[in-house]
Amino acid sequence: MRKNIQMFQPSIGREELEAVVGVLRDKTLTDETGSGAYVKKFEEAYAKYVGVKYAVAVSSGTAALHAALMLADVGSGDEVIVPSFAQTSTAEAVALTGAKPVFADINPKTYCLDPRSVEEKVTSKTRAIVPVHVYGLMAEMEAINEIAREHDIFVIEHACQAHGAELKGSKAGTYGDLACFSFNALSVITTGEGGMITTNRRDYAEELQSIRVHGFGRYGSSERLGHNYKMTEVAAALGYYQLQKLPKLLEARRRNAQILTSLLEGVGRLVTPEEPPGYKHAWSLYTVRLRGGKVGERNKLVLKLNASGIQAKVFYQPPIHMAPYYRRKYGIRPRSQPNTEAAARQVFSLPCHQGLGEEDFKYVAQKLKKLIR
Repeated sequence: MRKNIQMFQPSIGREELEAVVGVLRDKTLTDETGSGAYVKKFEEAYAKYVGVKYAVAVSSGTAALHAALMLADVGSGDEVIVPSFAQTSTAEAVALTGAKPVFADINPKTYCLDPRSVEEKVTSKTRAIVPVHVYGLMAEMEAINEIAREHDIFVIEHACQAHGAELKGSKAGTYGDLACFSFNALSVITTGEGGMITTNRRDYAEELQSIRVHGFGRYGSSERLGHNYKMTEVAAALGYYQLQKLPKLLEARRRNAQILTSLLEGVGRLVTPEEPPGYKHAWSLYTVRLRGGKVGERNKLVLKLNASGIQAKVFYQPPIHMAPYYRRKYGIRPRSQPNTEAAARQVFSLPCHQGLGEEDFKYVAQKLKKLIR
């Protein structure tokens, strides 16, 4: 029997529905300062969950990263080290400041930035490093922070896929000068679209609150450049109650990842994801790799899975440095990021969300065993 196993499924319940309806009835859909009642409530709860002093809500994860780069005074003539194996917005936010994204290669086992490659890319123009916690696994933050301290460089965690991820008992969002999170429709918890920036510095939080409202100061006039990056009260109400569910959602995803890994052991050339010692994976995406596979072979496999009712997807192909805009703009040549390019040819993600059960994963494993020889 053909199933219909979707990649993503938000967990929306009575609490979220009642909160959103309450905001609509109250008719205060947003606050001109960006600090409405539910926004403040969500910010306080999120900061407490992560274990930091401050959280600033914005309209998207991309907005969070752009605002963080603006706070770090990144601009024309600067360079920002980023991975190419990430969502396009990682480099896009850098380009929007006028700075140049400099692509460092990844660790082929974790798919996160390789600190050795980061070190090689540092120059006198480097203003910031943006390590991405890919698929929900944190980057090697201790080594990256050491490089940043040595060269006096800002560190901005790109934690959009890493709600609840941990490294040595500390959550994503506690290692960088700033950290950026996303609540888009594909996130473990969602507000439809939305983002959050975390920090332990009050001056940074206050500056970000200004940036998200056109750079306005306390007297309602622009004191710096900013943007319209406010989170709505509807989104914040949804996010606040989504956050209450996060521990259980992560527990379900962790359990599902373990089941899927056990079922996929010994399946042909399939490489299952690892969780290194000291790390706690958030399992935003469960990503496998077709060892030695070429891009066409991998893509055909994904299409066959889709035809079987399994919504497999590829994240990320092409990598950012091979996308037309970035190749034209910065003159980047192929084969400059060997680990990134190999991963982009071979990885694909399988459904792992909280709405699935063991029978679903048995079906996925059965289909993969037939397709991979």
